[in-house]
Amino acid sequence: MNKRFTGIGMTSQRARDRLVEKLRAMGIRDEGILDAMRRVPRHIFIDEALSSRAYENTALPIGYGQTISQPYIVARMTEALMQELPPGQTMKRVLEIGTGCGYQTVILAGLAERIYTVERISALLDRAREHFHSLGLRNIRTKYADGNLGWPEQGPFDGILVTAAPIGVPQQLLDQLAVGGRLLIPVGRSGEQKLLAITRKADDSYEETPLDMVSFVPMLEGLV
Repeated sequence: MNKRFTGIGMTSQRARDRLVEKLRAMGIRDEGILDAMRRVPRHIFIDEALSSRAYENTALPIGYGQTISQPYIVARMTEALMQELPPGQTMKRVLEIGTGCGYQTVILAGLAERIYTVERISALLDRAREHFHSLGLRNIRTKYADGNLGWPEQGPFDGILVTAAPIGVPQQLLDQLAVGGRLLIPVGRSGEQKLLAITRKADDSYEETPLDMVSFVPMLEGLV
């Protein structure tokens, strides 16, 4: 494997293993997700000056007012997205709103058949695409667009994961959920955001479950 990916010292495999044990102690139980967190080199997604902090359980800046999410939140949202799947089954189509640096995307790509990811900041999307290419991932499709609109041409989706917080749940995203599909989204103003899990039922109603209090950047409209 490329030495840049394996890392040394604070970016080594040992550092990733310690992070995984911390996540396990915090309640993450899905071994597939823990294994993905162990394998994916988080340090390549952040500025080299911050790489020594890559395997701390904290959010870090990635530029343009955005962050790479805290590892626990990445694992928690991924686990909640997939927790109702029957044993041994994977999601076929997952939509991610807010590609950012691409770390959450790569975690999802190891657990679902195809990932569709949308980002409104072109420079971040370009950087994320470079990461996907360097890691040899072929099941990710990207789109430069306003995430509030989702990606209707590719729906419906078995899962939708949103990494920025709108004030309310965008109807367009609810409409793009398949029956039985699950939407994970932080909602609310800064300081009062809740992480919601929303499932689309057979009668086209939606079951909403609050999971945690969280802190995400706001979900904005338009392109940058």
